[in-house]
Amino acid sequence: MKILVTGGAGYIGSHAVKALLEAGHTVEVIDNLATGNRDMVDPRATFHELDIHDTSEVATIMKNGAIDAVMHFAAYSLVGESGTNPLKYYHNNVEGSRSLLSAMVKAGVTTLVFSSTAAVYGEPEAVPIVETHALAPTNTYGETKRAVEAMLKNVADAYEDFNYVSLRYFNVAGAHHSAQIGEKHDPETHLIPNVLKSVIREEDTLKVFGDDYPTHDGSAVRDYIHVEDLVDAHIKALHHVSETKQSEIFNLGSAQGYSVLEILKKTGEVTGKPVPYTVAPRRKGDPATLVASHQKAYEILGWKPRRTLETIIESAHRFHKKEWSM
Repeated sequence: MKILVTGGAGYIGSHAVKALLEAGHTVEVIDNLATGNRDMVDPRATFHELDIHDTSEVATIMKNGAIDAVMHFAAYSLVGESGTNPLKYYHNNVEGSRSLLSAMVKAGVTTLVFSSTAAVYGEPEAVPIVETHALAPTNTYGETKRAVEAMLKNVADAYEDFNYVSLRYFNVAGAHHSAQIGEKHDPETHLIPNVLKSVIREEDTLKVFGDDYPTHDGSAVRDYIHVEDLVDAHIKALHHVSETKQSEIFNLGSAQGYSVLEILKKTGEVTGKPVPYTVAPRRKGDPATLVASHQKAYEILGWKPRRTLETIIESAHRFHKKEWSM
């Protein structure tokens, strides 16, 4: 198949590009490089430095490339920033998605795999979280993803041949097994790379945000999934929606929760260095526990994560040691 990947120079998008190419697909990438890294894009893919708000040009790329389906990763994803600058997030995440969907309609492309988030759930009513859980985001980022999911349903209702899969991620971490690509954010807000930075650079003491959550050790509990497991699910979802022509929503997580303090302990075991940390106040909008049920993805897609927390940390450690020693 010929796949267009938006946000293909970003962390998850670049891994998806590489996995799609390895699976034998032809890939074109659109990224405006606002947060992406050009050097993360596999050279076998065709790259377009372009903003998805340029509806006409995106439609032209789809037509000229005879695109069969789109994987949509292009979004801003900093929870804190989304609260202080909500209009930036609605413009990019929601309006950008509207522009992309308009381009798909113009070009006659009818299949989409969408990068959503567990943030659409908010504070969970029950754990593990299933796809039928009520949507009640506690931050603007989650609200924008919920808005896009609603838009996708509306478009699928209006256009009989349009179908999509929305994939609600939990905490994505790790790096490609080759250590060629991995997580490169500026600023970096995700836990595991920041833990590794404190170990590798030995210049920053990690901040643990909150030690008074109603969890077994007081720190927040999250469900971590290796980025390569995540993109495996994307390819399975792509094949599923292409074959069945049925829209679906899936959680992607490990169904296993780890607290922040457990991540620090495991990182120390993997790297052989203890992780220094201090405790800071909770961040607004951070639920105590987020753990996914991936039962639906297993039953329908035949997918479940294969890589362990140790593999996640080890792969990220190899990538960041290479990056931060350059």
